[in-house]
Amino acid sequence: MDTLSTLWETFFDGDSMREALPEMLTVGLPNTLILAISAALLGSILGMLLAIAGISRTRWLRWPARVYTDVFRGLPAAATILLIGVGLAPLGMEVWGPNPYPLGILALSLIAGAYIGEIFRSGIQSVEAAQLEGARALGFSWGEAMRLVIIPQGVRRVLPAWVNQLIALIKDSSLVYFLGLVASQRELFRIGQDYAATTGNESALLLAGLFYLALTVPLTHAVNWIDRRLRQGRSVTVDPDDDGGLALAGETALPPQTPTGKDHR
Repeated sequence: MDTLSTLWETFFDGDSMREALPEMLTVGLPNTLILAISAALLGSILGMLLAIAGISRTRWLRWPARVYTDVFRGLPAAATILLIGVGLAPLGMEVWGPNPYPLGILALSLIAGAYIGEIFRSGIQSVEAAQLEGARALGFSWGEAMRLVIIPQGVRRVLPAWVNQLIALIKDSSLVYFLGLVASQRELFRIGQDYAATTGNESALLLAGLFYLALTVPLTHAVNWIDRRLRQGRSVTVDPDDDGGLALAGETALPPQTPTGKDHR
């Protein structure tokens, strides 16, 4: 009983949680969201550029994109954050002062760009070649066909994978504490760790973990629901006098039928 009581007090002490809760809500949660969302936006832009370069027929675009992806996917996130945050700190001091946030966001964005680039590339390449050929036949240039037809379908198909990367960024934002943060810049993990180190009680750190779960679990289920809705699609109404139906974006149109029910082939 003494052991169970000690464990309960170590991880579920209400006083320790109540003491850390206000700071986690007003400081830790906003900083965590700023880091994760900023890195996700910048990483998505970079990832899309990498994806387009990765499928390019020009080797001078394709190979640098491949090298970049291999390097930043192969390095541990902590190593990348330290290399960027510490190595570029003198430059950062000249540009924006002693604030480590921009370099932390840059490091997270570079990491995210490598993963999101592969996600987008796989989504774009999963779109049927007939979609591109059909768009070109309608008069679209290659760039217009990619921007208006292929890329939107590819991004929609990899939405769950993109959100999984966002969840990873929410968790990886805790590594920015390596760069040194003042009290107003601390994210959830750092606040929980500071309270745990001060009090010798892990309840505040457990509370930080609950915040992370509150962010990631609903996000995962919401996106899975959206993905199921997108996969179901909508029904397409075809004019019986028309000799062929047009499918929705991402769907395949039915071939025109002869009176006998056989395809025109």
